[in-house]
Formats: sequence, C-alpha cells, structure tokens
Amino acid sequence: MSTLSFESLCLKDDDCPSPIQPQGTEDEFDTDLEWDEKEESKKQTSISELYLQACRLVGVVPVSYFIRNLDSTTMTLSHHGLGPLGCKALAIALVSDMHINTLEVADNNIQAEGAKYLVEMLRANFTIQHLDLSNNYLQSAGAECVAKILLDNISLKSMKLSGNGFTDDDAKYFADALSTNSRIKELDLSHNEFCGKGGEHLGQLLANNEGLEMLDLSWNHLRMKGAVAFCAGLKVNMMLKHLDLSWNGFGNEGALAMGEALKFNNTLVHLNLNNNRLTNEGVGMLCRGLEFNDTLRVLLLAYNSLTVEGALALVNVVKNTPKTALEEINICNVLVNETFVHLLEVTCQEHPGLDVQYGGVGGFIAKKPPKRVDPMKVIQDYLDQRKLRLWDFFRNIDKDGTMRVPVADFRKAVQQSSIPLDRYQIEELIHRLDRDRTGMVDYRGLADTRKQMMRDHRRQLRKVESRQKKEKQKSDRILKTFQSAVEAVTPRSSMVISPGGAKEDSSGPQHFSATPLSSWHHIVMSNSSRYSVTNMSNEHVHLPMLGGTTPYRPTSSPAMRSYSQPNLLDDSPCSAPGKSISAQGIHSDPEMGHSKLSPTANHLTRSRPALNAKQPEVKAKTKKVKKKKTAKRVDKGSKNSTQTVK
Repeated sequence: MSTLSFESLCLKDDDCPSPIQPQGTEDEFDTDLEWDEKEESKKQTSISELYLQACRLVGVVPVSYFIRNLDSTTMTLSHHGLGPLGCKALAIALVSDMHINTLEVADNNIQAEGAKYLVEMLRANFTIQHLDLSNNYLQSAGAECVAKILLDNISLKSMKLSGNGFTDDDAKYFADALSTNSRIKELDLSHNEFCGKGGEHLGQLLANNEGLEMLDLSWNHLRMKGAVAFCAGLKVNMMLKHLDLSWNGFGNEGALAMGEALKFNNTLVHLNLNNNRLTNEGVGMLCRGLEFNDTLRVLLLAYNSLTVEGALALVNVVKNTPKTALEEINICNVLVNETFVHLLEVTCQEHPGLDVQYGGVGGFIAKKPPKRVDPMKVIQDYLDQRKLRLWDFFRNIDKDGTMRVPVADFRKAVQQSSIPLDRYQIEELIHRLDRDRTGMVDYRGLADTRKQMMRDHRRQLRKVESRQKKEKQKSDRILKTFQSAVEAVTPRSSMVISPGGAKEDSSGPQHFSATPLSSWHHIVMSNSSRYSVTNMSNEHVHLPMLGGTTPYRPTSSPAMRSYSQPNLLDDSPCSAPGKSISAQGIHSDPEMGHSKLSPTANHLTRSRPALNAKQPEVKAKTKKVKKKKTAKRVDKGSKNSTQTVK
C-alpha cells in the first residue's frame, strides 16, 4: 500500500458535501448563535468524513467512539486496538482539528510506526496539550520519534510514556529534547527499563530542563550509580515539584545521594520513595538532607524495611528542624511503640499540620541479647582484683600442686567461692578445661587466659575498625561519585563567581574565575595540605606564574596584583568572596617562597620552584670557585716568594 500524505487526504470544502441544505426563507432569520452551531456541526461532519475516508484508504475499521465524541475536548481512545494503521487514520483526521486538547491512545500497540504518524500530525496541530502514549510498545525507534515531538511541537504540556520498553540509550533522546523544551510540565516515564546509564541521562535532563514540574519514574531500575547520578541532577534542578521514584530499588546508596540533593534543592514539594529497599540507616542518611530542606511537604516511605528506629528518626528531624515544611509522612507498614506515639504528639504541638501515617502500635526496638561474659575472663579479673595466683585459689583442692583436679571438686570450689559465675558459665568453663571428658580439669589453661583475652580483644577491635572503615570508604565513594555526577550534569552556563580571584594572562584579562555550582559545597582537596589557603597566607608564600618563562615581577606590578592561582584555590573553602589569594598585599621574598613550596607537593608547581631556585645556588657556587682560584693563586705566589727568599 502506498504511503499517503496528509495533504492528499485533507478534504477541501468543494469535495465535502454540505450536510445542511437551505429549506426555505426561514434560514435568512437564523441568529448568529445558530450560525455558529451550524458551522461547528459542519466542521465536525467534515472531520468525521475525513476520518472515514482515511480508514477506507488505509484499510482499517473506524472507531465509532471517535466519531461520536468529536464535540468533546478529551478524546479517550485507550484499549481500542488501533495499531499503526489505525493511528495513521486518526492522525490524518486530527491534522485540521481545533477542538480536542487531550488525546489518550494508551494500550493500542501503535508501535514506532504509529508514533511517526503522530509526529507528522503534531507538526500541524497546535491544539493538543496532553498526550498519552502509554503501553504502546514504542521501544527505541518510538523514543526517537517522541523526542522529535518534544523538539517540534509547541503546544504539548504533558506526556505519558509509561510501559514502552525504553532502555538506557533511549533516555538520551529525552534528555536532549527536554534540554531545550521548557513547555512540558508533566512527564510520565514509569514502567520502563532505565538503569545506571539511564539515570545519568535523566540526571542530565533535570540539570538542563527549566520547565518540568512533575516527573514519574516509578517502576524502573535506578539503583547504585544510576540513583546517585539522578540525584546529582536533582540537586541543581530549580523547577521540579513532584517526583515519583517508587519501586526503583534505590537502596541506602541512593538515600545518601538523595539526602545530599535535598540539602540544596529548594523547589521539590512531593517525593515518593515507596518500595525502595531503604533501611533505618538509609532513612538516617535521608534525614541529614531534611535538616536543611524547607520546601518538601510530602514524603512517602511506605513498604521499606523500616522499624521503630527509622520512624523515630523521621519524627525527630521534624521536631528539631523549625523551618521544615513537612506535612505528610507515610510509613503505613511500620509498627511503632508508645515512645513514638508520645514523641509524635509533642511534635504535632509544634507542627500542627503534620500528618504521619503508620501501621499501628505494637512495634518494638530490636535489642541484641547481652553478650555472655567469658568465664575465664571473670576468674582472671577476680584474681587480679585480689592479687591472687591460680595456685593460691586452688591449693585447698590441689594438694599435690599438679594443677589437675577432679571435675566435681573444681565445680564445688568455684561455687563456694565469691566468683560471680552462674551455673551455665561454670559448665562452659569445665567443658573448655576438660575437652576430652577425662573427668579431670587442667586449670593450667587459666594461666594463659590474659594473653588469649588480649589477642581476642585486639582481633575484635580490628574487626570493628575494618567494618567501620569499609562503611566510611563506601560512603566516601558514593559521595565522590555524587560529586562527579554533579559536575558532569551542571550546565556550562550555570557558572558562578568562585571565591578565587582574577587572573591575567597572554590571552587577555579575566575579571573572575568560574567553577560549577557544586564546587561551593563539596571541596576536593589536593594531595598536600601545604597548598591550602591558610598555609599560603600564614607563610606569605609567593605564587610563581604558570607561564614558566615570565620573569619575577615585584608586588607593585598591576599584572601580579590581578593574578591568582585557580588550579590551587578554586576549591578552597577559606578564600573570601570577591578577594583573590594572590601576591596583592603580601610582601614576599622569592627565595623564602621557593624554600617553603615543596616541588613535589603538586604536579602544577613541581618544576617551577626548582628552576627558579637553582639560580642563586649557581651564583653561590661560581663565587666559591672564584675564591678557591684566588686562594690557590695566592698560595702559589707565596710559594714563589719563599723560594726566592731562599
């Protein structure tokens, strides 16, 4: 079947018979209202006839619902089995429509081919503002077509693209299209397959877009790096108000990144994190961001792995943050205790609008059972306190001094003593001292108890330190990834004046140095602390210029006064805004500066101080050589004089 253009199927007035025939002279007295109704009826009839003709040409069965509801502003054609060709006939009919502003064609299997027809239709139709293409199996080819819609159309305000099988690579189409489209206010990308790379593209979308207010990304796979990268874009976003991230498996890593984003985001009002594998630890990380946030009103955390501890942390952050805007917290699956209920009542007195939905009263705080004390350690501590030896304690029952006593005598002696051991600890001690069940207790093993206890204690401390170190490294790694993602998604146009000063080079003067927005909050320090701003200002170090060939100029030179070291100072937290850490106002000595700046501390200054420092040393060596030569000449002259005297 040959492809049909819209121009060939657009019916002219001459081709369409008029549905209203003149019926006498009474038509001359029609009012303006009746005339408008006739024109509207004529227009609807022409669109319906155009649709019927298009269906005949493409070979599909017309949808009677479309013809019956042409007078409605909302056209709901979901679940009608249109297919690509049915969508083509619909697109042909809607090219000239000026009445429908909402088009819903969800679950019609239009695929990418049908999306192409809608692209062509929306290039001419500027009336449709809301488009629903959910569950149409668009996939990658369809994502590219939808991106064209977002680029070309100027009337769409909301679009639903749920359940279309979009992958990570498809997210780039949306990121590129929405970076220039600020008219779309609502976007639904739920039930797709966005993962790590998709999270990076979506983070870029949030960082560059300036119009999107509601975004639904539920039922995707934004985890680990994808979640961190997405939160990095959320940090610099200034428009989004409603965000749905439920059923994504964010985990505690994503909660940490989200907490960092909430510290700086001041527009988000509604956040849905239901079913995201968050634990009490993750909620604690999220609360760190809520302490600085004053715009979020609704926080949904239902069906996560939370207990009373997490619920208490959420209520405490509201209680201890006077500027918080939280009005609703949903933890409907969490059973709380009386302590939580009392704390909530106290918090609601300070925040009357707060509504916390919890599962009911009956929860408890899980406590680890108290660790049983080692009985050998108890005996050793008992002996140390009384300054006794093992033989002194057991000499009444060990007459021969062999340090071996019957089990019954050993048990009786321990029970009759004042050692704080219960029956279970005594039996454990006997089992450890009589492993072979010989009936004789060899209490020589108690002599080595102190060494063994020390070894066990050190081993336990190493385990705890190792676990804490791994957790810290993991958090640092996530924060580093978050910082890198923030720098990657920050628009190049979003540059701010950094605390660094101005510099002057051969290309021309620059009045300020610029860094991404994120550099103000997360400082990346250099390998050596001696290049910090405080050390530079305290030691009055002269900063050599990056040119290498530029000779040293005194501090009164204008070029030197306007120069700063951006590579060393851009990330410094101690520099004051509007001032540059340069040679201005520092009476520095170049030799002292070269001696204090280590050439190996930073790769940017590794060679410069060394080159400049060699000059005075060479001069000194040449002077010494000259002195030696003159001394030798004097010696020779003295020798000659002595010889002549002789």
